[in-house]
Amino acid sequence: QKTFGQLFNLGRDFALDGSQFDKLIDDGETLMCGDIALSAFATPGHTSDSISLQAGDAIFIGDTLFSPQYGTARCDFPGGSAVDLYRSVSRLMKEPDETRLYLCHDYPVAGEQPVAFSTVKQQKKNIHVGEGVSEAEFIALRKQRDAELDLPRLLLPAIQVNIRAGNWPDPEDNGTRYLKIPINKM
Repeated sequence: QKTFGQLFNLGRDFALDGSQFDKLIDDGETLMCGDIALSAFATPGHTSDSISLQAGDAIFIGDTLFSPQYGTARCDFPGGSAVDLYRSVSRLMKEPDETRLYLCHDYPVAGEQPVAFSTVKQQKKNIHVGEGVSEAEFIALRKQRDAELDLPRLLLPAIQVNIRAGNWPDPEDNGTRYLKIPINKM
């Protein structure tokens, strides 16, 4: 909230404590989804506030790993850290081989279907952070790769809606709602 509140100059009335959201989830907290218990644990790296949710042998891993042939999430957003992502992935890799890791994104090559999940065993062959890749090697790879990536096309509008828990910005004095584009940042 602080980082993007400042970036978009959201003003003194914008709450920086996350009170826009129905619930803030703590590391180690258990949430109920109907009869299913979801254990939340921090998996920072892509952003500092990233979490994963585990139900039995399934983990919803957010922006950590992509399919093994595509690699890992970028770490160059504010609060992102390749060190943290490596350690988060290392934590995931300690799960049993058959654990299903549900992906947040998949980027299949032309002609292939996207996949919803991979297993820990499959991820141990991940091109960015598979077995045998050291923390230092991963950090160097992520730094080089992230420097080559463009800013996602819809990132700036999405942040401004996401930071408000899915709500549009308030109308300005002319009655119009605006999404801002900071032209000399990011």
